[in-house]
Amino acid sequence: MIDQNIIEIQNEINDVCAKVGRDPSEVTLIAVSKTKPYTDIEEAMKSGCLDYGENKVQELDQKYDLLPKDINWHMIGHLQRNKVKYLVGKVKMIHSVDSLRLANQIEKEFAKKDLIADILIEVNMAGEESKFGIKPEETEELIREISKLEHVKVCGLMTIAPYTLEPEDNRVYFKKLKELSVDIDSKNIDNVTMSVLSMGMSGDYRVAIEEGSTMIRVGTKIFGERNYNI
Repeated sequence: MIDQNIIEIQNEINDVCAKVGRDPSEVTLIAVSKTKPYTDIEEAMKSGCLDYGENKVQELDQKYDLLPKDINWHMIGHLQRNKVKYLVGKVKMIHSVDSLRLANQIEKEFAKKDLIADILIEVNMAGEESKFGIKPEETEELIREISKLEHVKVCGLMTIAPYTLEPEDNRVYFKKLKELSVDIDSKNIDNVTMSVLSMGMSGDYRVAIEEGSTMIRVGTKIFGERNYNI
């Protein structure tokens, strides 16, 4: 069932890309496995999906030890500085960097193993007080500071759009994030690329892909509703 859900979403990605003239290989589906047992990921892997997203470091750490090492783990939740050390050598990408203090901590921990941390800058495009992320107008300045770090590479931007029953409502935020990435890319900042746009979730990923998303983060539509009491 879980693997079939992934296949259906991949087919949707193909359909949307065909509609807007994009190559489906440009869009990576990240199966958000937070709160779900590792056995669900084992089932999901039957579809060929190797990209999984976790919100909590401890949960990612536990699953990392139990599952095949060819999985690409994505840290997509708010990251506390004292937890960064547990991600070194385990994550493909950290999606949720929104401060220089956090970036400096990532630099410190990854430098110990002489590894490069690929990161995304989390931007609060809708200005929601309940969400993390830097303001759009402060993003370039933060990126310029982070670009000076030797073991951290900015690869693009991420946003979490507002929860809405109407996906079309979020098009404006996806469009603005894409515009911001194009603007920053045009500055040719050393050690920075804008190759990744992580935007779109279970309710609105079709719109996000239409607006240029290269990574969609889908959980409920793959694994079903969450149980936050575990």
